Amino acid sequence: QVQLAESGGGLVQTGGSLRLSCAASGRTFSWYDMGWFRQAPGQEREFVAAITWTGGSTTYADSVKGRFTISRDNAKNAGYLQMNSLKPEDTAVYSCAARPRYSTSSTYRPIGYDYWGQGTQVTVSS
Repeated sequence: QVQLAESGGGLVQTGGSLRLSCAASGRTFSWYDMGWFRQAPGQEREFVAAITWTGGSTTYADSVKGRFTISRDNAKNAGYLQMNSLKPEDTAVYSCAARPRYSTSSTYRPIGYDYWGQGTQVTVSS
């Protein structure tokens, strides 16, 4: 198993930036693809971004494309989500997730991931 812990959330004004981190422990982090999801109050958890185990391929939700960047450093057992040009509608609890490499499960749905962090709150004020 791999354990995940997010950090870096907080309160930021519209147009500001935040960098979320996802620290992994347990099994070798480089064995896992990683994703970021978010959940706003009263809404379902939604896909934000994902990166393959090598870091060689990334994909984004249309709502964050061009503003958010997902990355990872396998040597540090860590993943990141750089969020720029933040908007009030980005307000949510952000969670990182992992699934074994070569998985054929959905990249874009929470059910496609086996391991989750506890989440970190991001609040964007208008």
